[in-house]
Amino acid sequence: MNVQAAHVAQRIRSELIELERVLQRIQEGWKRAERAADDFYLDSVALNLHGFYSGLERIFEVIASNLDGSRPEGENWHQQLLDQMAAEVLEIRPAVISKSSCKSLGEYRGFRHVVRNVYTYRFDTAKLKKLIEGLPGLFQELCAELSAFADFVEKRP
Repeated sequence: MNVQAAHVAQRIRSELIELERVLQRIQEGWKRAERAADDFYLDSVALNLHGFYSGLERIFEVIASNLDGSRPEGENWHQQLLDQMAAEVLEIRPAVISKSSCKSLGEYRGFRHVVRNVYTYRFDTAKLKKLIEGLPGLFQELCAELSAFADFVEKRP
């Protein structure tokens, strides 16, 4: 295994640990918001949902830059990067994530955009609830996919 591959695998594993912490903060913030009926907790939940997707995107950028040799640019680069991770790159790597994970992540990518561009008091709590409820299963799926990909990277010559 070369140094670059070792770096990519290590980065994936360390980001997954951080993402698990973010997931816990999202869940705790949501519980507090429900108990206290205090929408200020929703700001925390939204910020951590933003952080969750951004953490995944950092992983994807490391893979694109270090293994694929190209990272999307331009206006729609966030969606292109997500699509790139769901596709095999011939003779370089298998798909990093499944098509179903890609589709699910599209909702979190869209929400990340909302967090960056909308006042927090305008968040749709029903939309937040849907994202939060889907997150544990999605994270479990992503952990399996990204860990398998890190294993692949470590084993390749």
